[in-house]
Amino acid sequence: MKTIKRRSFLTNVAITSALGAVALPSEAKPKKKTFIHHVYFWLKNPSSEADRSKLIEGLTALSKVPTIRFHHIGLPASTNRSVIERSYSVSWMLFFDNLAEEEIYQTHPIHLKFIADYSHLWEKVTVFDSEEVSSSK
Repeated sequence: MKTIKRRSFLTNVAITSALGAVALPSEAKPKKKTFIHHVYFWLKNPSSEADRSKLIEGLTALSKVPTIRFHHIGLPASTNRSVIERSYSVSWMLFFDNLAEEEIYQTHPIHLKFIADYSHLWEKVTVFDSEEVSSSK
């Protein structure tokens, strides 16, 4: 068995770490552009607490898709101004690192199972997708 002296080991670790930490020029680094996928569901039976709970259960399971960075399940707030839409039953907002990660989510087996198992609960779905505006730094 070959023995390595402590000094050689530490030198090799330091060199390897330094090489791994070398930064790429900023134009070579892929820029993150946060992608937001916001879904609004209108239930077939909007007064059914059971249906709303069932949909929230499904969304909670759907949150396990690994490309989702952050998720929020919401109900209409009590705010009441002319510009506020409150007719939906449940909202589902997701943050992804980029569009490619959201596209993976769209075809992920957990997402496909969610649609198969819960789509009977809603009569309408509206989606708002947005990408982060590039900064000019």
